Amino acid sequence: MDEVIADVIPKFLKLYNRDFGTPLDLAIEAGNEVFKQIPQDVNQKWLEYINEQGFFRDLEVVQDSQRVIKALQEKYDVYIVSAAMEFRNSLVDKYDWLADHFPFIDWQHIMFCGNKIVEVDVLIDDRIKNFVNFKGRPLLYTSPHNLLITEYERVNSWEEIAGLLL
Repeated sequence: MDEVIADVIPKFLKLYNRDFGTPLDLAIEAGNEVFKQIPQDVNQKWLEYINEQGFFRDLEVVQDSQRVIKALQEKYDVYIVSAAMEFRNSLVDKYDWLADHFPFIDWQHIMFCGNKIVEVDVLIDDRIKNFVNFKGRPLLYTSPHNLLITEYERVNSWEEIAGLLL
């Protein structure tokens, strides 16, 4: 979900700017996590934000994801798989967010888990750790933290995914 259909970075920046009144540099270095751009004296603040109740509830939707996923459902069984267990308060937030923005995905096609150990044909993810031992076709969704990774098939947008899978 995060950084594939739900855009986490703008929410984090909004909260950081609210609390510290100094804009965080948006030029995130390739291969770097957003939280590594935070000044050393407050570099754990990102962890507080993502563990707050409500953090995941009002994230922006990644452009074209709703339209393309709806089209993919006509051709495939589409599941949303999220490592929501990592952040305890995210479970209800993520479920409600999906209900609001992807109401065409029924609850039986939503999987909240710890490790994404799934046996599917295609896995679209921004984290390569989820491709370890994956036997299907991994598609690496571009995010600042994975820009230096070259060993996987990369997709930069949902339009590209539509071109590959529809």
